[in-house]
Amino acid sequence: MATISIAIPKVPLQAYFLFAIRVVWIAVPLAVLLPLHLVWHALRLPSPWAMLFLRIATRALGARVRVHGSPLRWDVFFVANHLSWHDIPILAGITGTSFVAQDGVRDWPIIGWLAKLNRTIFINRSEKQNVAQQVAELREAIAENWSVTLFPEGTTSDGRGLLPFKQSLFATLAPPPKPMMIQPVLLDFGANAPDIAWVGEETGWESAWRAFTRPGTYDVDVHFLEPFDPGALADRKVVCALARTRLAEALSATLGYSVT
Repeated sequence: MATISIAIPKVPLQAYFLFAIRVVWIAVPLAVLLPLHLVWHALRLPSPWAMLFLRIATRALGARVRVHGSPLRWDVFFVANHLSWHDIPILAGITGTSFVAQDGVRDWPIIGWLAKLNRTIFINRSEKQNVAQQVAELREAIAENWSVTLFPEGTTSDGRGLLPFKQSLFATLAPPPKPMMIQPVLLDFGANAPDIAWVGEETGWESAWRAFTRPGTYDVDVHFLEPFDPGALADRKVVCALARTRLAEALSATLGYSVT
């Protein structure tokens, strides 16, 4: 009788070591800073602890962040390109922003709980018939948050171009629920972009394992571009197009070729 053998790939011992170091590097600050954050939250005080934790987590994962331009601090809607879940601690560590995320993230172990603590706005992009309800909920959430980030591509790319933007959620800003600005943000991972990006058939756990076992560090340049007032524009299509144009121009400048 023929036997079937299954080749199990060997995981280098270094990968387990890096994974353990990074887990401890993130878990210890979380254990110290989370109670402080909850106390500040209960007292309705602005909490500095979440941003500090996210900066530590970003560094633990190997990112060396360089900020270009000046991020707005209040009443701002950031619109950014999207490569990976790395983008979230990087941006939130700089600005303290909350995010618009797919509602499936709510159920992720640990990550979903932390996302709720960071005032994440969950929407179901698959239920297109409920777009009006999603827009209404998002407008209400934006009115309560001083800073919100949207990844309008709706999924991740490899960093070498921009995907089409989803226009529907820009309806929340035409007009905005309160006076606020849109600030496009370009995340530039340089030559490391394809390695950092979460694309293809890779699962969330596989992406996390790859991030926690990746040797060395990587540079990421975060460009805060010129903000604009969405209230001065005609409708969501114009708002969406202007945000994408500014990101495409900035990405073209970093890549050295035209992005459309």
